[in-house]
Amino acid sequence: MDMRTRKLENVAKVLASLLVSAMAAQAHAATPCSQCAEWNLSQKPFRVYGNTYYVGVHGLSSILVTSPQGHVLIDGDLEESEPKIAANIQALGFRIKDVKLILNSHVHYDHAGGIAGLQKLSGAQVTASPFTAHALRTGKSGPDDPQYEIQRPIKPVAKVRVIKDGETLHVGPLALTAHFTPGHTPGGTSWTWQSCDQDHCLNMAYVDSLTAVSAPSFHFSSNTTYPTVRADFEKSFATVAALPCDILLTPHPGVSDVFGRLDKRDQGDANAFVDPGMCKQLAQSSKVDFDKRLAEETAGKTSGAKAGH
Repeated sequence: MDMRTRKLENVAKVLASLLVSAMAAQAHAATPCSQCAEWNLSQKPFRVYGNTYYVGVHGLSSILVTSPQGHVLIDGDLEESEPKIAANIQALGFRIKDVKLILNSHVHYDHAGGIAGLQKLSGAQVTASPFTAHALRTGKSGPDDPQYEIQRPIKPVAKVRVIKDGETLHVGPLALTAHFTPGHTPGGTSWTWQSCDQDHCLNMAYVDSLTAVSAPSFHFSSNTTYPTVRADFEKSFATVAALPCDILLTPHPGVSDVFGRLDKRDQGDANAFVDPGMCKQLAQSSKVDFDKRLAEETAGKTSGAKAGH
């Protein structure tokens, strides 16, 4: 290959890279996020229970589980949330470099947008379900995502290890178990682990979104891009209802009333976060909402909903 041909190939590669970047920027700009500024308001980090901490922004959860041998981080919130999550970890007296494992609930931009940056800061291993792993690597979900048409792209994640349903992941003494809870996306994953305060241990559950939110053209009652969505949701409702669950946390903190319970604890209720029935209640209320959505589709009354919940 002569020098001229090599130069032309290099120019072609640069132009192709610029085109991909421009297309990504155009897609990002074409999908406005009216809620992002509100979601991304700063939040002082706090201990939930034992070695489990809330380190996310005010409208989006990010959870840190700590040990002397390294930490686990669940969810990266928005791309703009990355520096706030890193600062919150430091404010608690921990180091971002000691995060050894990053997990995800689902791969939408409001829960996975900061993962690439947080992985770069920490050097942590990222693990995910097969669907989520592919979307993290490419920076976008596929047409089987109910919100595919209205989702913003995310920064691709360099290395992602695929996990299996029911797999338990370890960092030192920490053991977090993956429970695939698809429906909101095909790769949705909930996580359980134990946290202890002295000798008293509780079951922690970080339950992925169970809402039937979609682009206007997607129908949960009948579609060809995600034909198993109804069965997946039903499986997820049953899975969540059966989880070991003394303390419930969720990707959107309002769903599990995180700050309401924090206020109660600050006012003297030491057990404000503890409610073993919350996972079952969330599964039941989510099923009611899902059945309502199916009925609305049958009656021809739906037009999708906002992204991100």
